[in-house]
Amino acid sequence: MKKPYLILITLVMGLTLQLSQAVAGDVTSLRGNHDLDTASKNPVVKHWQEDQKPILREFVHQPPLIPHTVEKYQITMSYNKCLSCHSWSNYGETGATKISLTHFTDRDGNDLANVSARRYFCNQCHVPQANAKPLVENTFKPAGTLRR
Repeated sequence: MKKPYLILITLVMGLTLQLSQAVAGDVTSLRGNHDLDTASKNPVVKHWQEDQKPILREFVHQPPLIPHTVEKYQITMSYNKCLSCHSWSNYGETGATKISLTHFTDRDGNDLANVSARRYFCNQCHVPQANAKPLVENTFKPAGTLRR
């Protein structure tokens, strides 16, 4: 049998095994295994951090973290609340950080007059901070060159 077919068969068998385990109920969440039918304890409310100065980045190319709450912010196909402060036309009045030039380039490298569709939904990359306990242990060390 040729090698590519052997690899394909191995991959299919592995995926089939994983799918059968998922259907059998062997997969659990990092937050625990809770049935949807049973009443659970009241969830612990995570509080967003208060508005603060921009948060230092931990690694190169890290999207900036949002230093304020975005709980009621609306982002739809026709409206983006973030742009009311962070757009190039508004950042000066509001004191907000302006959007990076990288957000005005499409996937083909063309410069655009408006924010690219792939960068329009800000919370795909940018996230606010909450006082939530980490789900798993984290031993990450920030890049020392990024620290002041």
